[in-house]
Amino acid sequence: MFSLFKKKSQEEILNEKYKKLLKEAYELSTTNRSASDKKQAEAQAILEEIEAFKK
Repeated sequence: MFSLFKKKSQEEILNEKYKKLLKEAYELSTTNRSASDKKQAEAQAILEEIEAFKK
């Protein structure tokens, strides 16, 4: 219950965003390849932010 009120760290927020973008890219890959590639690029940018944040 206490975790409901716990504020998420920046890294946790970025990880959730990254996972969401990868899921969207996968779903788009069957119908719209160019949109899927854009989502993949966004996810890659988020991943780079996560790696920079860890340093």
